[in-house]
Amino acid sequence: MTDNACVFRAHGDIFAAQSDMIMQNIIEAAWIDRQLLSDPRTQQVIREVIEQLDKGVLRVAEPDGENWKVNEWVKKAVILYFPLQKMETMHAGPLEFHDKMKLKTNYAELGVRVVPHAVARYGAFLAKGVIMMPSYVNIGAYVDGGTMVDTWATVGSCAQIGKDVHLSGGVGIGGVLEPPQAAPVIIEDGAFIGSRCIVVEGVRIGKEAVLGANVVLTASTKIIDVSGPEPKEYKGFVPARSVVIPGSMEKKFNAGTYNVPCALIIGQRKPSTDLKTSLNAALREYDVAV
Repeated sequence: MTDNACVFRAHGDIFAAQSDMIMQNIIEAAWIDRQLLSDPRTQQVIREVIEQLDKGVLRVAEPDGENWKVNEWVKKAVILYFPLQKMETMHAGPLEFHDKMKLKTNYAELGVRVVPHAVARYGAFLAKGVIMMPSYVNIGAYVDGGTMVDTWATVGSCAQIGKDVHLSGGVGIGGVLEPPQAAPVIIEDGAFIGSRCIVVEGVRIGKEAVLGANVVLTASTKIIDVSGPEPKEYKGFVPARSVVIPGSMEKKFNAGTYNVPCALIIGQRKPSTDLKTSLNAALREYDVAV
């Protein structure tokens, strides 16, 4: 195999898999020995990984049956990309930025609507039909088609957002780069994340789940299904089509008993909820501005 084949993805699944394996080996070697970052071939491979992340060819995490698989080597490439980049000044009209990372461009060609003051970094994938109100999407993130990133919502590094998701105003989707094996936040297809929700530390939201406003989910947050005769507890995962609201529960400390935050699953998403949360999709279908 030629050097070019080592760096650039060949046509066909077999050649693509071979190319990925070669790139992975180069990234893993540089992760162990940072002196390899001065090698032009290593630099080229790192930049190719970021380019493929930007195009959605590679992902930091991807579905694996009912679960998700984290591609640790891809996350490592993102981390190794930072020391290769130099600070530079960029301008967008009268606005000035000073950073190591380029901004994403060519939105018209991508079929992505970007309202002024929305920003996505190069290395983040935005699929056709994504709408970004004034918001932010960080490097390594994957945002699938038809998703709305509403005003002042943030999508952190490497977060995975599915198709037809609605991230409401002020939503904070956490990012994660290190440790490389840590799972990113995953919001699966059709989920509706209400205003001012915070989802961090690798929490996964199942398909078509609905989080009410101000729900905060971390890896240690207790998510309690109270819709049945007995409570059922989850951590780090909201089952598909669950409707979740903020809650609190008593916890004993040395100084006394206090209420601490939790999240309550109060039922399953109904057809009437589907109609409400798919409003933006209906408006898009008829080319009505949202």
